[in-house]
Amino acid sequence: MKISRRQFIKTGLAASCGLLIVPRRVLGGPGYLAPSDELTKAIIGVGGMGKAHFQYPGRLVAVCDVDRKHLQEALDLAGTGVKGYFDFREVLARPDVDIVHIVTPPHWHSLIAIAAARAGKDIWCEKPMTRTIGEGQKVVEAVRRYGRIFRINTWFRFEDVFYGFGTTVKPIKKIVQNRLLGWPLRVTVSGATGFDWKFYWQGKTYLPPQPVPPELDYDFWLGPAPYKPYHPHRVHQTFRGYWDYDGGGLGDMGMHYLDPGQYILEKDGTSPAEIEVDAPQQHPDACGRWRKIVLRYADGCEIILDGENQKKDVPFIEGPEGKLYPGLRSNIAGLMEKLKTLPDPEPQVTDFHQAVRERRKFALNEENGHRSCTLVNLAKIAVRLGRNLQFDPVHQVFIRDEEANRLINEPMRSPWSLMLE
Repeated sequence: MKISRRQFIKTGLAASCGLLIVPRRVLGGPGYLAPSDELTKAIIGVGGMGKAHFQYPGRLVAVCDVDRKHLQEALDLAGTGVKGYFDFREVLARPDVDIVHIVTPPHWHSLIAIAAARAGKDIWCEKPMTRTIGEGQKVVEAVRRYGRIFRINTWFRFEDVFYGFGTTVKPIKKIVQNRLLGWPLRVTVSGATGFDWKFYWQGKTYLPPQPVPPELDYDFWLGPAPYKPYHPHRVHQTFRGYWDYDGGGLGDMGMHYLDPGQYILEKDGTSPAEIEVDAPQQHPDACGRWRKIVLRYADGCEIILDGENQKKDVPFIEGPEGKLYPGLRSNIAGLMEKLKTLPDPEPQVTDFHQAVRERRKFALNEENGHRSCTLVNLAKIAVRLGRNLQFDPVHQVFIRDEEANRLINEPMRSPWSLMLE
């Protein structure tokens, strides 16, 4: 099915006009869904990753993208009964959408998430949760204010096999929560422990302006980001290489790698107090490489990001009483037998649709997700500024550093702003 601007406008108006449909949840009170109801979803951003969201639960009713080619490909894949939109606000105006999947570049995540919460939608958001710390704070506030259910699309703290370990995070969490390694702990994230920082996500420092392709609304793609002349390397598959939209490999993989570490270290309600960095001077526009970043908590626990894989046989977790390597290799005698006798971690709601139906927090939600995204954003800021930082994890501000604090709440290009009401 080919779509035109006229068809889009008609579809959008039909979804937002007044007399139509009363949302199902209104009929039975706040948050109501009949047990027999199938949850519906809309996907905003249907490039490569967006199409991957087709596989997740929920009946797809709408797709949205500012690139007509992406949108048409998604409609062809979706088949009948799914409508296409160019403007995410038209999607949010539909009363029959229960869950919004946000699969845009990260510079759009906070704006769409807050608008979705305000529109009464539950939210399934790609990582990183937000591009800045301040945006994360606003999303947390909006989700709380409007009583929505939120999840980040990374699974490793509760389900998938955790990179080089050959197991889920659960036994690692058991080892730590029962203090088999002692305290405080050091977590090392490097090639030696099974992680790849994907430094190929680097921007180009010279981008001669090029004509905008007719299928792309480039101004809408930029949205709140500063205006820069169009070049294909800024958008779609390579946008991660630019600070305006993401943060290189830190932005791409940071939450996958660091969120389980935060969970294991019992830091879901706090953030590091010190950030140490070893990196070359960064370009103001294009993300570059870095060598080492240390995120240190007030109690002495550390997460070390090793960008150069300097040590080849380093433990993933090390404490005063033991070490744990990939594959659950350890220097603790009888570790696997001990694990059988230890209490399991607290149960979590790991089915998002169950969380939506029962109005219960998902395992990786707006609050702990914001804290793990803050790990990523702290590291990004230290790399961009090229110096060590001190951070107040309670008030979520840098200590005596105005330049760093300006990167907590970066201005948005007019007319976009983070409005909670």
